[in-house]
Amino acid sequence: MDLNLVHMVLFLVGIIAFAAGNAAYLVWVERKGAARIQRRTGPCEVGPAGLIQPLADGAKLMSKQIVFPDGIDKPLFMLAPMFAMIPAVMIFVTIPFGPVGFGPFADFMIVAREMNIGLLMILAFASVNVMALLLGGWSSKNKYAVISAIRGVSQGIAFEIPLVITAITIVMISGSMQLSTIVEAQAGGFWNWNWMPLQGNLFGPVSFIVFFICFLAETNRAPFDLGEAESELIAGFHTEYSSMGFGLFFMGEYANIVIGASLTTILFLGGWTSPFPEFVPVLGASSFLWFLLKIYLLIWTVVLIRWTYPRVTLWSLLNLAWKILIPFALINLLGSAVLIKILPMLGL
Repeated sequence: MDLNLVHMVLFLVGIIAFAAGNAAYLVWVERKGAARIQRRTGPCEVGPAGLIQPLADGAKLMSKQIVFPDGIDKPLFMLAPMFAMIPAVMIFVTIPFGPVGFGPFADFMIVAREMNIGLLMILAFASVNVMALLLGGWSSKNKYAVISAIRGVSQGIAFEIPLVITAITIVMISGSMQLSTIVEAQAGGFWNWNWMPLQGNLFGPVSFIVFFICFLAETNRAPFDLGEAESELIAGFHTEYSSMGFGLFFMGEYANIVIGASLTTILFLGGWTSPFPEFVPVLGASSFLWFLLKIYLLIWTVVLIRWTYPRVTLWSLLNLAWKILIPFALINLLGSAVLIKILPMLGL
């Protein structure tokens, strides 16, 4: 059997297991975090500290009957959950988690397929998520789901523009769309990371803030979860879904959170490189453990934001994108381009 085929099959199984495990246990983290913030206990009955609760929830979803309401567009209704999950799996294929960093396989890079246009592929597949919202809401023949789909599409388009413009800025600074090259350009310590206003990247903090806000909005996380506003739209675009139809939407949402945190880490936080390579050698100067630590700290920040800030209104959300983030992203892009040309002339 072709070794490349075996390699891809093993990575595909690992990616699906990683996405499913994150979807299950990030829910547990979120429920525990929300409970701590609201002075509650959270999951505590099923297993120690409620750790088996996600497995029970998954078994319940898989055992429930799939219900097809009358009047729906059945082919589109069935296709929408796949559009939510399959692009997320495809994105994981090209995300490098970094080298092992220790042992006999210290230099082995954990990535299914390294691509020189990896960033472009991620942005292309990430845009398909909007289709899942649109198809799920439209095919349900439910007025609340349709309103949610319209909100989701308008929100997705609005925040995708500044996100892509900010990503282009990082590509200009790094000189590549290959994710490993972008990380290597930030090696040597946290002062080399792209969010720092050093090394000629004076607009680094602006880029990071714009990208992080867009990441929250693109993943439909509070305070930007207008598409799932339960106080207004029941459950949003997936109101009519049950069983694993709802489960795939659920897994896709949490997979996209991990993807957003991974991309933020790669573009701005040095990827799998240590912030103090010479002073904190515990995990090594370069290891996938650094990468996981950074993305889960970002995800915990996302959880804190959800349970701290109230949901914004739709017009406030769109005004934030069109009137603030897009102009800032464009100014950031032009300013970075000018600095890239001028600073070498000044010998900096």
